Amino acid sequence: MNINYCKRSLKSLVVLYLACTSNINADAQLQVRVYFAMGSLERPEEDASRDYDRRPIEVMEFFGIDSGMTVLELMSGTGYYTEMLAAAVNYNGKVFAHNNIMTMRVRNGAIERAITGRLAENRLPNVKLLTKEITELELTEEVDVVTLILNLHDLYIFGGEEEALNVLISIMQILRPGGALGIVEHIGSPDQDNNYLHRIDPVVVEELLFRAGFIITGRSKLLANTEDDHSLHVFDPKIQGKTDRMVIRAIKPNFRLPQK
Repeated sequence: MNINYCKRSLKSLVVLYLACTSNINADAQLQVRVYFAMGSLERPEEDASRDYDRRPIEVMEFFGIDSGMTVLELMSGTGYYTEMLAAAVNYNGKVFAHNNIMTMRVRNGAIERAITGRLAENRLPNVKLLTKEITELELTEEVDVVTLILNLHDLYIFGGEEEALNVLISIMQILRPGGALGIVEHIGSPDQDNNYLHRIDPVVVEELLFRAGFIITGRSKLLANTEDDHSLHVFDPKIQGKTDRMVIRAIKPNFRLPQK
């Protein structure tokens, strides 16, 4: 099939989809729930230092997360967003916090200790920890939103284009029709060594999403930083935690692409 024809068809369908869709997030209480979760005395102290630069309430609203939803957080790490998502989906929702085995073993198991400690004694009862490879998750069209935050670049750097694409295809199979994928990533420039800098070119991200079958329905500058010129390593003290970041929302179509 002609690629340009596909893109034109997708663009027309997106316009129709958005015209028939009401406000992405109709849950007016999400801000209140997440705000109180941010102030919880049981929350790890180091989380609070990340709130200003991560803007979790606005990011989750942009992704369309709502009360009662089922959310899969891929590569959740120590669980900063796990805690925020648990509040966002409310007591009647569910969060799958995922890490693969290799991640859980990083730094002599530091990440495993952090995430299991966060979830100890059923503190977040609507969260279930999943320790498997992304392509081996046994979830089929039962998830409303998948989040992939600051990890797509690692999949692309260490596994190459093929692995990154396979993961996105796996996400497509996990999402219900019309479900959303929310991505946050360090922005890279095409004239820089993004593999070394741990960044990724937005053009690469969007092409991968298109090839996996997603339709991009939103791009946000929520986490933009004009002082980041994309030339520094993301862990450089001058920019760590404050990189210029893309925020993208893409959906799994709930319709068939017209054939030429």
